[in-house]
Amino acid sequence: MVLRVAVVGSGPAGSSAAEVLAKAGIETYLFERKLDNAKPCGGAIPLCMVSEFDLPPEIIDRRVRKMKMISPSNIEVDINLDNQDEYIGMCRREVLDGFLRDRAAKLGAHLINGTVYQLDIPTNNTDPYTLHYADHSNGERQGIMKTLKADVVIGADGANSRIAKAIEAGDYNYAIAFQERIRLPEAGMQYYEDMAEMYVGNDVSPDFYAWVFPKYDHVAVGTGTMKVNKTKIKNLQAGIRARAAHKLVGGEIIKVEAHPIPEHPRPHRVRGRVALVGDAAGTVTKSSGEGIYFAAKSARMCAETIVETSNCGQTIPNEQDLQLYIKRWDKKYGMTYLVLDLLQRVFYRTDATREAFVEMCSDKDVQRLTFDSYLYKTVVPANPLTQMKITAKTIGSLLRGNALAP
Repeated sequence: MVLRVAVVGSGPAGSSAAEVLAKAGIETYLFERKLDNAKPCGGAIPLCMVSEFDLPPEIIDRRVRKMKMISPSNIEVDINLDNQDEYIGMCRREVLDGFLRDRAAKLGAHLINGTVYQLDIPTNNTDPYTLHYADHSNGERQGIMKTLKADVVIGADGANSRIAKAIEAGDYNYAIAFQERIRLPEAGMQYYEDMAEMYVGNDVSPDFYAWVFPKYDHVAVGTGTMKVNKTKIKNLQAGIRARAAHKLVGGEIIKVEAHPIPEHPRPHRVRGRVALVGDAAGTVTKSSGEGIYFAAKSARMCAETIVETSNCGQTIPNEQDLQLYIKRWDKKYGMTYLVLDLLQRVFYRTDATREAFVEMCSDKDVQRLTFDSYLYKTVVPANPLTQMKITAKTIGSLLRGNALAP
């Protein structure tokens, strides 16, 4: 037999899973409803992703080595990467996603331009799943209704995942991200050549942050907030536009976009022979709101588990086999998620705590720890003296701002 795996969604998660499966000789079907999709996204990727996922230089629009943290009272803290070999990559999702999708297809994944509407769950542990989808390869939006049978299904179809609904994976809280792509005059783009900005304050987000990130020929200006505050999102976007107005003079809005961001993992990420990865699983981090690397990494780990437990596609893995992916994921990244959740709870509560947060970011040890954690995706253990210094700095900043909770 030859194992058949259907991967629904061809963003960084779905394409990364399909690549691993196709390389192993597994019959892989990769679904994407819109091949030219430009997903709303800040577009920042860590340095480790460039090498780990073998991304070519042209995928990266800008190499950010300078960051400004801007407090509610507009106090600015500059954070610079001194090592010129280190950077935060800024990319457009339509470029990144297209590259990863095409690479998976070249390696043997069957790319289907189609929208999956329904997943039929088999009544026993060996029968295949049936996917009902509209095939758009004829160029028609409506498409031609077709079906496909698969032994294993990977749901990589985002926060509003139809695959997650089909397996009753449960809901999760989510945030809303709103972003404008703004093309600036040449002088404005020169300022953002290798500079990104993060703004905090109730005027730009009551529970997150706002950003100005440089891209190929424009900047992405946006904000995020929890679902409970979603009716305020346009006012919050107006807030970041106002705070950054003097740097956006002469800018032209070329695109407006919004999308949901998961706030925690779904209650069930594996059911039967169906596994969820990326946003569909809820792999976005708290505090930073980062999702691209963790989406691709979760999908790769899931696909590697399928290859391993199926003996390179010679047998059909079961639910227990797929649960191994979840155990490995939680062991590797569970602490990272806990730390970032704690940081958001402590520092994004009030403008006083946000002022303390920005003050703390002026410390060189904090900057190095933060960059190492982001660039290389580990909760970096500092030496005891540095840990004590950072703890004292944190408490001192909170006390000076009268922000320390009882």
